[in-house]
Amino acid sequence: MGNDGGSIPTRRELVKNAARPKTVSEVKATKQEAQAHAWKYDPINGKEIDIHDLVSDWRGRIYNYETVLNYLMDEREMEAAKQYRESADDLSSPESDKVGQNMPFGETGIRSVRDVVRLKGHTYTPCGSDLLRWQCPMTMRDIGLGAESIYLVPCGHVFSELAVDKFPEKRCVECSAGFETSDIIPILSTDKDQEDKLRQRIERLRAKGLTHSLKKDKNSTEKKSKKSKRKAEAEADADGEKGEGKSKVGMAVAVGKTNPPAKKRREASNGRAAEANDIFSRINDPMTAALTAKVLAEQEKLQQKRRQTATK
Repeated sequence: MGNDGGSIPTRRELVKNAARPKTVSEVKATKQEAQAHAWKYDPINGKEIDIHDLVSDWRGRIYNYETVLNYLMDEREMEAAKQYRESADDLSSPESDKVGQNMPFGETGIRSVRDVVRLKGHTYTPCGSDLLRWQCPMTMRDIGLGAESIYLVPCGHVFSELAVDKFPEKRCVECSAGFETSDIIPILSTDKDQEDKLRQRIERLRAKGLTHSLKKDKNSTEKKSKKSKRKAEAEADADGEKGEGKSKVGMAVAVGKTNPPAKKRREASNGRAAEANDIFSRINDPMTAALTAKVLAEQEKLQQKRRQTATK
């Protein structure tokens, strides 16, 4: 067009060019852009993060603590999160990883404040800047974009990844709290292997009834308690029916044994004494046997008194 020697690309050429796989440099640039956005903005509502009041989930993704509390108190959001958990796996990687796109709260997998850990780091203001930043107390390196960093569970103290090997006896140098190697959580990591390890960790914790913060999971406890309660009620009903049937049979047997026929009632006193001594061997219920023996003994005493009175 215009005799300028140019050409208009066809739809086939446009689709072909758009479908080509991204180069390594393009993938790296996209990840860096996403990480820079995650260090600056809350992934749920897009507000700027408050470095003094941050929390992290099991993936190492950071949120404003106030944002998490607001969504946890919203009944509609919690209902939507429950529906998402029932229809999808909250341990899968979130689909909304595009830069500038807010993540639905249900995809975070956060069900209570026990699913997050509050982060605690040393803050300082670099020269020539008004922005606060974190600094590792052991290596004195900056913590943030371009610097690999970790935090410990459950205390939440933040360090540079280079300081991991310097912890004495697996204890936090800030609060002396003990931790396991699996409780070292990388912050905003883009490494897929690390994400797989974190997913295996949270699966093990949930199997034990624990949350990311190593506290008891109330949701799983409630489910287990309801199931165990229903099972106990069902077993109690079944035992009650069986016990009622046994009690009826036992009463019938006891009545048959405690009411001897007319011939035995007319036996001599020595025969009654022998029957009283042998009553425990013929009645299964100890209380019934004891009561029957007591009654027979009293009757025997009365008979003896009557005979003594008649002879006088």
